[in-house]
Formats: sequence, C-alpha cells, structure tokens
Amino acid sequence: MKTYSTKDNLQVLFEDNHIIVVNKRVGDIVQGDQTGDKPLSDVVKEYIKVKYEKPGAVYLGVVHRLDRPTTGIVLFAKTSKALSRLNDLFKNRETQKTYWAVVKNQPPKESDTLTHYLTRNPKNNTSKAHIKEVKDSKKAILDYQIIKKLDRYVALEIDLHTGRHHQIRCQLSAIGCPIKGDLKYGFDRSNPDGGIHLHARKLKFIHPVTKETVKIIAPVPQDIIWKNVEK
Repeated sequence: MKTYSTKDNLQVLFEDNHIIVVNKRVGDIVQGDQTGDKPLSDVVKEYIKVKYEKPGAVYLGVVHRLDRPTTGIVLFAKTSKALSRLNDLFKNRETQKTYWAVVKNQPPKESDTLTHYLTRNPKNNTSKAHIKEVKDSKKAILDYQIIKKLDRYVALEIDLHTGRHHQIRCQLSAIGCPIKGDLKYGFDRSNPDGGIHLHARKLKFIHPVTKETVKIIAPVPQDIIWKNVEK
C-alpha cells in the first residue's frame, strides 16, 4: 500500500484515474462548512493538481462524509461519471462499510443487531435513539461484535446497514456504550485531540468504471489504544 505525504499529511489509500480514497484524520472536515476551515476535499484537489501538474481547476466529487471527530476512509470521485455511479451505489446500499469503535462499557452481548428509530435535533446537531417508531424518525440498523477487550475499554467492529446522522455514536450510546471521547453522546471526558475513537476501517464496493471489487483498509491513528486494538 503506497502512502503519499504532503504538507497537509494526506494519506492516500487507493487511487486511479476515476477515484481516490484517503485516510481522514481527527478534525478534518470533508467538505467546507460555516467554520471556514480548509476541507479535506480542497487538500485532495491540491494533491491531484501538484502530482499531475494540472493547469486548470481540478474536478473532485464528494461521495460521502465522516463526522469531524472521526477518522478513516473517505472516498472521492475524480470524474463526474464516477461520482454519479458511486452515488447510486451508496444510495442503494451496495457498499459494505465497516467501522471500529472503542467504547466505555461492554455491550450486553458479544455480538448483536441494533435497530432504533432516530430523530435529529438540528439545534444541537445530535440524534436521539427510540425503541419504537416516532414522528419524523428514521430506521437505523447496525451489527456489532466485540473484537477485543482492553484494560478499561472494549473494541467493537460495526457493520452499517443504514447511513443515518451520527448513527453509530447514537445507537451505541443508547445501549450504554458511549464511544471514548464522545461527550455529545455520554462519554465523561474528551480526548486530548478533540476526536473520538470511531474509525472507518474498511470499505468494499464495485468500482464505478472497471466493475472490479475494491477493498480498502485504513490504518488506525497513531494512538496507543488504537494500536492495541490492531495488534
């Protein structure tokens, strides 16, 4: 696996003429927002412009997003055709997304499927999990399994069936397992870097042009807890 470094420490996990996949760091925003901070999409555009000595504007399509405090795989499209096809794959849930999370408490079961109905509060940018369907709620489903028990925490592997706002953070909190560092969903203190221990670890999808199966694995952050999970 080839890794590139720029002044912005961009880690490229996969790249061809149609797509580029990078390993997002804590604090990076995928697209520009009201903060005015430089988004990851701009960093990737600069990388492409410099690497291929492109004279004009660089096209880059944002396929999906990760929350700012999370890390891991972010996929971008380098052509409009690839973007359209990838959008369809994500919309039709034809991708396989696997996350790792380090949580405060051990879940009730070694592995389980969680189903909740989430409502979103735009005022404080949170979601709330309900056992039964309520007004304006969206169904959220994930599978989890324990992959490692650490001294004070438990590491889980999570497969998403739906893509709701803050879904993993909200659903794990609802079963008494808030993610390490996630003050917004019930963890008792923040991480020093302002991030949370949620990492987009694997992504599997059909390439939008070659039609081959692409499997990506993102190395975990340089953090002693993550390194213990990866051992």
